[in-house]
Amino acid sequence: MPNPPLNDHDIEQLLSQPTAGAIDAVKQLDGDFMVLGVGGKMGTTTAVMLRRALDAAGKKAKVYGVSRFSRPEAKAELEACGILPLSCDLADATQVAKLPEVANVEYLAGQKFGTDSAPDETWIQNTVVPSLVAQKFRASRIVVFSTGCVYPFTPVTGRGALETTPVAFMGEYASTCVGRERVFTHYSRKFGTKQLMYRLNYAVELRYGVLVDIGQRVLAGEPVDITMNVFNLIWQGDACARAIQCLLHVSNPPKLLNVTGPDKITLREVAERFGKLYGRAPVFTGTPADAAWHSDATESIRLFGPVTKSLDEMIAMVADYLQAGGKLLGKPTHFETRDGKF
Repeated sequence: MPNPPLNDHDIEQLLSQPTAGAIDAVKQLDGDFMVLGVGGKMGTTTAVMLRRALDAAGKKAKVYGVSRFSRPEAKAELEACGILPLSCDLADATQVAKLPEVANVEYLAGQKFGTDSAPDETWIQNTVVPSLVAQKFRASRIVVFSTGCVYPFTPVTGRGALETTPVAFMGEYASTCVGRERVFTHYSRKFGTKQLMYRLNYAVELRYGVLVDIGQRVLAGEPVDITMNVFNLIWQGDACARAIQCLLHVSNPPKLLNVTGPDKITLREVAERFGKLYGRAPVFTGTPADAAWHSDATESIRLFGPVTKSLDEMIAMVADYLQAGGKLLGKPTHFETRDGKF
C-alpha cells in the first residue's frame, strides 16, 4: 500500500522552505514586504517563504499578504504563518490607495483562466490593476510576475526564447501579459521605479502543474497530447525563492528575466517516465510541432545557481502523490493550448 499523501499544510511547508539564496537576499533588503495576489497558487508560498526567510535571518520586517480573500479562512491560515493579511480589490483605486507603503513588492496578481470567456475582465486585471499598483508603489522595488507566453513560439531544436526575443501577441491572455509589462514599464520610466519582469514558465507542485496534468492522464490511461512537443518547468519552491532573490536585481529600466528550470523537456519523455513508474504504456495523441513556447533561463541560473529539485525528483514525487490519491487543486494548466485561448 502507498503511503498516505501529504496534506495541504505539509505541502505548503515543503514548498515554502526558504533556500539559502532567499535567506541571503532578505538579509540584504531593507524595509517591509508585500505580496499582491497572495491568494493565488504561488502567492501563499512566496509570502510564507518570505516570513520564514526573514525569521531565519533574524529580521523583524513585516510581510503583508493582499487579496480579495474570497475564501475567508485563508486570512487565519496566513496569520498563523506570521503574515499580515489585508483585504483589497486591486481594481479599486480607493482601496489600493489605502494600502501601506512598503519597500519591497512581489506582484503576483493577474488573470489567466477564463480569458476566452471573459476577455474584458482579463484586460482589467492584467492592465488596469498594474496601472493602479505601479502608481501606488512608485517608490518600491517591484518584482512583476509575467510569463513565457509573452514570447512567440521558437524552434524546438533551439534553447528557447531569450530575454532579447521580441514579444508576440498570441491571443488575449498573452496580449494582456505584454500589456501588464508595458504598463509597469511606463510608470517605471515616469517615476524611476526599479522593477524586474519575472517571465516564468510552468511552476509545478504536487497538486497542480503540467506534471500533474500529464501524470493524471497516464495513470488513467487517457491520451496525452504531445503537439506542443517541448516545455520548461521549475519546482514552485525554487520559483518563489528566485522571486525573492529578484528583489536584489530590480533596475530602471526594468530588468527582463526568464525563470524556469535548466532543461528543455519533451512531453513524450515525461509521459514515458510516468508510464515506467506506473507500469503502463502511455497513450499519445497529436503530432509534435516544430516550434513551441519554451524559454532559455541561462541568465537566471547564472544569477541564482542550480535548482533544488531535478525533473526526475519532481516526476517521482508527483507520481507517488497521484497514486496515493492526493487532493488536487482542480486547475488544469492547458499546456497543450497553442492558440492562446485559456
